[in-house]
This record gives sequence, structure tokens and C-alpha cells, in this order.
Amino acid sequence: MGKEKKTESYNNDSGSYNYKMFKCFNRKFKINEVTPTDDVRDAFCQFAVSNGGGSVDGDSSDGDGSSGVMGAEQLCSFLDDHQGESGTTVEEAQRLIDEVIRRRHHVTRFTRHGLDLDDFFNFLFYEDLNPPITPHVHQDMTAPLSHYFIYTGHNSYLTGNQLSSDCSEVPVIKALQRGVRVIELDLWPNSTGTDINVLHGRTLTTPVPLIICLKSIRDHAFFSSPYPVIITLEDHLTSDLQAKVAEMATQVFGQMLYYPESDSLSEFPAPASLLHRIIISTKPPKEYLESRNPIVKQKDNVSPSSEDETPRTEEVQTLESILFDQDCESKSDSDQEDDEASEDQKPAYKRLITIHAGKPKGAVKEEMKAVVDKVRRLSLSEQELDRTCSSNSQDVVRFTQRNLLRIYPKGTRFNSSNYKPLIGWTHGAQMIAFNMQGYGKSLWLMHGMFRANGGCGYVKKPNFLMKKGFHDEVFDPRKKLPVKETLKVKVYMGDGWRMDFSHTHFDAYSPPDFYTKMYLVGVPADNAKRKTKIIEDNWYPIWDEEFSFPLTVPELALLRIEVREYDMSEKDDFGGQTCLPVSELRPGIRSVPLYDKKGEKMKSVRLLMRFIFE
Repeated sequence: MGKEKKTESYNNDSGSYNYKMFKCFNRKFKINEVTPTDDVRDAFCQFAVSNGGGSVDGDSSDGDGSSGVMGAEQLCSFLDDHQGESGTTVEEAQRLIDEVIRRRHHVTRFTRHGLDLDDFFNFLFYEDLNPPITPHVHQDMTAPLSHYFIYTGHNSYLTGNQLSSDCSEVPVIKALQRGVRVIELDLWPNSTGTDINVLHGRTLTTPVPLIICLKSIRDHAFFSSPYPVIITLEDHLTSDLQAKVAEMATQVFGQMLYYPESDSLSEFPAPASLLHRIIISTKPPKEYLESRNPIVKQKDNVSPSSEDETPRTEEVQTLESILFDQDCESKSDSDQEDDEASEDQKPAYKRLITIHAGKPKGAVKEEMKAVVDKVRRLSLSEQELDRTCSSNSQDVVRFTQRNLLRIYPKGTRFNSSNYKPLIGWTHGAQMIAFNMQGYGKSLWLMHGMFRANGGCGYVKKPNFLMKKGFHDEVFDPRKKLPVKETLKVKVYMGDGWRMDFSHTHFDAYSPPDFYTKMYLVGVPADNAKRKTKIIEDNWYPIWDEEFSFPLTVPELALLRIEVREYDMSEKDDFGGQTCLPVSELRPGIRSVPLYDKKGEKMKSVRLLMRFIFE
């Protein structure tokens, strides 16, 4: 990438840029005007009418049909026939026309009542008026929580790496503002043992008081979504401090805090029944005390500081061995004394726990048959999930039909990187816990998945993950299926880089050379990648290329799009990215906004694309 020096100048009279080379030579590049593609022009001519009221077939006086006008009825027909938006009314279409005219024609907006070709082209490029996916909640929100993928954070309080970064309420707030619905807090006693801090235990991370995190959650929980926020607690507290946590939560959240009347749930409540409510999930105190027993600790190989440690390979081979826990009836003397001392305090803490976390006390198949009146949450590391899915994939799917499964990063991801989320989703795991403070391709997939359903943080799992056959068989993620449908993606053009970047950001001596890469990510049979040609020396690249993606499981597929700038001598520069759930794509010509590496939407950069399902 060229250094960002002001080595170019803009010539407004000629519509060109001058790039200075070696401080003495000028290279002049003309700025090409962005014009409608042939498909856009054809669509306009098909639905617009001439000024005299007849249809426009591209044979008007200017030879390209650009003298026509698209009124509310014509736009309504276009949205219905071409874009698949059958529910649009003439009144809604007129409001769209009025908005486009308001943005483009300040002086003549009161005399215009329809769109000309340029207006129509700009309408297609407005991502808020013509988005690629449905922008509002549209899925059934009345099913139990186990029927949804839930936007989940891991160590939500960390500002950076897992070993030495600061703990703060700021990343918690940012996660909630992005739509994350599961916040994880690690609770430890402070230095005096009289209060509670949030920190990554046994590391150099600096603590933040729990009360600050709770108040931040209260104040920002429903900034982007009204659906429930789940707080998963990894507590390393004495019973009196657990009681203090219960007191804090009750005082801070008040009526926002939801907890059931009974000790355990036979079925999880629905998101729709928990609007603007906060839920707590952790181990009940008795199980926490048992987990501190040396015998159990040796069996589970759990670090006192975190569950995110990596178990030895030989200790976890099957689902039964992962979920097996010893039923230790006898505790050490110190544990018994602690238990006896906390009889009055434990109920206050335990009754606030809506989603019980823990491990079944036996082989998982037998345990699932026996425990029909309770639901719970189980946590596995990414490595445990891989091993489990290799040998017992259908057991995992069956377990997640009623219970919650949380997957967390392996303990060696000190830099707060993330893992591939698709293996968890294809097996029905609801909580794929990610480090939200970083960035990378895995996190882009996470952002893409939860752009679905209006970005509310809850995405309904496909029906096939919830169904059982006559012989109790369930979906097998490893089984290769026939192609269900084909997604055709056409990349027309891109725009906006000149407004968002210095003109020497990509190349110090010429305009950028953009190309687009597309990745289809889903079940293994659906994975694919495509690439457009490189458009040289142009801030407004026009590719006009179409690609096909055969899909066997479109319900779990994601389309990741990345624009790069070709660099002959160095690594290609980043020009923007997005990720879209295939099941949510709206057919037709759509404006696709791009995001930076951290997932923040770029101000002006967007692509014009077309999606067709066959």
C-alpha cells in the first residue's frame, strides 16, 4: 500500500486526479461518472412509463429509455415482480419515492412525483431503502430458548488479550450495543475478601468491580434489542460473597431480573415472554462446592481460574466421557463447614439462577432418557466439541433440542482470537461464545449470522435441527445431502471508497485496483469461493460478473464478501467486508454495505449486487 501522502490533486474542471510520481512527473486519471448498469437500465425500462403515459421499452428519443418516469404504481410492480416484495403497497412505494426525491432534489422536490432513471439507480444504491436482508424481526419468537442460536460473548469484560489486558465495563457496553445477548463475567473476591471483582483469574488482567458491570448491563442491555440478556457467571466466591452477588443483582436490576418460582425448569421460557428481562446462568452453589472437591477437579481437569483450560486428549474421547461426572457424596471437612455455614445465604443466590449450568451424573444417553423434567446448560471447549462431534454428532444434536450447549475458545487463545463457529451451529449449539474485542474472519462470520432476524441477537434454528424421526433419529451434520437450491450472485459495481479514504490510501501513484472475493461458508459440501476480475485504476469498479453456489443446507449457509485492492509488490490491501446469512437474502438487485476489519459499518462504501435463488 502506498504511503498516505497528498501526492495527488483534484482538478475540478476536468474531473480528474493528478498523481505526482518521483516529485516531478504528473499522472492524470479521469474520474468516471457512475452510471446505471445494463440490468438496472433494463429493469427501469420494463416498469417505467413515458412522460406521455406509455411504456418505456428503450426506444425513447434518447435511445436508452432514460426519459421515462417510475411512479408509485410502477415502483410497486417492480418491487413485487423483480424484487420479490409482494406485500408492498402503493402508499409505501410513494413514501420510498418521496424519500429518494427528498435526498436528491432539494429545489424541485415539491414538483416531482416519480423517479427518473438516475433516481431509480440511486434508490437501488441506498442500503437503508434497499437492504440485502430483512431489517426487522420476522421469526417466531415464542419457542423455548433452546430453539435459537443466541449471540454470545466470551470473557465479555476484557479489553484485549486474555493475559494482561484491562478489565472494564466498556467492552460489555460495546457488545450489548452490537446486539450480543449473552455476557460472561468471571467473579473473584477482592484483595480484602469483602467485595467482588470481575477479572480473568490467575492472570495479570486488572480488575473491575462487579457493581460497575451490573449497572452497565442494566443501562445498555436493550439498546439494540428488547430480547432477554443472559449473564453467565463463572464464580469463584465464598458463600457469603455469593449472597452479596444476589443482593447486588436484585438491587441493580429490580423488576428486570427474571427467575422462576421453582428450583429448576422443565422447559426454557421463550424470548417473546422475556422482553426487557435479564437472566442469570451459572452452577448452583452445591455443584460449585462439589466442583472444588479434589477428586472431581482431577477428573474434570478444570482450572480454579477458568473453565477455558484445555483438557488432556486422553481424558475426553466420547460424549459420555465429556459429560460424565463423579457423584461425590462426601466432601472435605472444609467444604462441609462452608456448606453448613451458608445454609441461610445459599437460597438467595440459588433462586436467582434461571439456567442451571453443570454436568450430568452419568452416561449422557441414559441421563437424557431419565431427566425429562429438567433442562440445563452445558459448556464445552472448542476442542471438546470437535472430538465429541467426531464420534457422537447426533447425540449432540439431540441434546441441544431441549438443552443449551455453550462452546468457548480453547485456553491457548491468549490473543483473544476465535474459532470456526459453523461446527457448533450445524450441531445445534446455541451459545457459540466469542471474544468480541478482536477481529478476524471467524468474528465476521459471527457478525453475519446475527445480522439475521433484524439483528435482535436470537436466530431461530432450522426446523431440521429440532425434529426427531420415528426411531428417534435426528439430523446428521456429516451426511452429504443432495443440492436443495442454487444461489446466483451477480456483482455489479462498488462505490464510496473515494469518500471514505485518502486518494493515496491504496496506491500513492494511481487510483486503486479493486476486486471482490466471495466465500460460501456452511456444511462442508457447500463451502466454496469465487473471485471477480481486477478493475484497474478506478474508484468506481464495475465488475458485472455472476457466480453460482449450489447449496445442500442453505439454512446454515453464510455468504462472506470481501473487497481487496491488488498490490503487485505487497500484500493486497483491505477494502471492506461483510457477511450475510443466505437464508435471509432478499432476491433482486440490492445495495450491500461494507464494514471495516472490526465490524464497524463504513460510512459510504457499498456494493450493488443481485441475488437469485433457483
